[in-house]
Amino acid sequence: MGDPRGFITNKRETPKRRPVDLRLLDWKEVYEPFDPAELKKQAGRCMDCGIPFCHNGCPLGNLIPEWNDLVYRDAWAEASDRLHATNNFPEFTGRLCPAPCETACVVAINSDAVTIKQVEVEISDRAFRDGYIKPLPPERLSGKTVAVVGSGPAGLAVAQQLARVGHTVAVYEKSDAPGGLLRYGIPEFKMEKKHLDLRLEQLKAEGVRFRCGIELGVDISLSDLMQRYDSVVLAIGSTIWRDLDISGRELKGIYQAMEYLPFANQVANGSLEKSPIDVAGKDVVIIGGGDTGADCLGTVHRQKAAKVTQLEIMPEPTLERSENQPWPTYPTIFRISSAHEEGGERLYSVNTQKFIGSDGRVTGLELSEVEFKNGTFQSVAGTTTILKADYVFLAMGFTGPDVKWLNSDIEVELDQRGNIARDDKFQTNQEGVFVCGDAGRGQSLIVWAIAEGRSCARAVDEYLMGSSQLPSPITPTDRPLMLTR
Repeated sequence: MGDPRGFITNKRETPKRRPVDLRLLDWKEVYEPFDPAELKKQAGRCMDCGIPFCHNGCPLGNLIPEWNDLVYRDAWAEASDRLHATNNFPEFTGRLCPAPCETACVVAINSDAVTIKQVEVEISDRAFRDGYIKPLPPERLSGKTVAVVGSGPAGLAVAQQLARVGHTVAVYEKSDAPGGLLRYGIPEFKMEKKHLDLRLEQLKAEGVRFRCGIELGVDISLSDLMQRYDSVVLAIGSTIWRDLDISGRELKGIYQAMEYLPFANQVANGSLEKSPIDVAGKDVVIIGGGDTGADCLGTVHRQKAAKVTQLEIMPEPTLERSENQPWPTYPTIFRISSAHEEGGERLYSVNTQKFIGSDGRVTGLELSEVEFKNGTFQSVAGTTTILKADYVFLAMGFTGPDVKWLNSDIEVELDQRGNIARDDKFQTNQEGVFVCGDAGRGQSLIVWAIAEGRSCARAVDEYLMGSSQLPSPITPTDRPLMLTR
């Protein structure tokens, strides 16, 4: 323990966000630099508990008390080693994960949790800056080859792990550059892509080969990959978006979030001068109150919309944990993201009954208040209203992986939820074909994607070599220490 009284004498502090009027002028990350002396104090708040529940809150099993103590003692190189022992990409998780580790922090029982995410980010960023992070190529090659389909966090994790033990790994990505949703789904103001590019350079130096612009089922078939490689890993994510099949859905101006967000990232990286979906001066409605909805919200603000309203069918969360979500589970509480801080209105317990339009374009939504009765949301009589909208973005989550490539000559079984079925070794019904990440688990957190990638890598290594020294933090049946709706 760095400071035995740190959690008593020091309050929780996090980096300040840049002033709203300034950060809306660019696409850069919203946080100001964090004082290293303050970060040391924050790391010193860690109690080094006898039973560190933060380990259970995170599926990666991050050794949080260890690297907190090392940061407190200015042992940054050692802290980086301990952090990377369990997490391939802490610069991603530290920026994008909702931090179930913090809600499971023992200090959080009756106080504010340790700022675990910020310590994680600072360790990784400093490690890159000071040269602690270096490529770790294998001493010798195994002679085995692996194709990984998908370059999101799960695909990158499994690729890096397998390359480091000597397998020749090729990652196939349908987009023009690797990263999956990290590149074209996550807005620049949440994670600048320079962090992704730095990590990709490390993977390339370790021998991972990237094949971009190649889509499974279109440019190459699963049977082709099975013939070319000793093993195939499907890490294609959960990309089929949930739609809203109501009257007026066909009107122009209604888009899915993932039809909207990639253009903004292309504008931010300079590959596109202007987004073809630009809401400047328009009234915008976002349906969905989760992280993707907040990503749309921040993007809408930067495009200078006249007005934006975010709709959520669930009731407004409470400020404190409810009794049915006790510590150390991840609670549904009222949270304010950087995008919410920038403006807009949030409406809770509302449902869209139909879209209203004129001349083929959306002009508004008919809404009603709802209440949850007998297992369903039911409209409250007399609460129908009309909300003006020039653009509507649907951010209601994803239902499963895109498996149109199953029309090929290889049959891969799906489970009851529409995800790719796998056994307790991440293997599908086809020998040598594995699945990890959201494609097998369903839509989940980035830490679960990386944990799945690491565990799947061990299973593939065992399949190819008969045994493996790679770690396996989870099994396919593990579930989060959090309550989800």
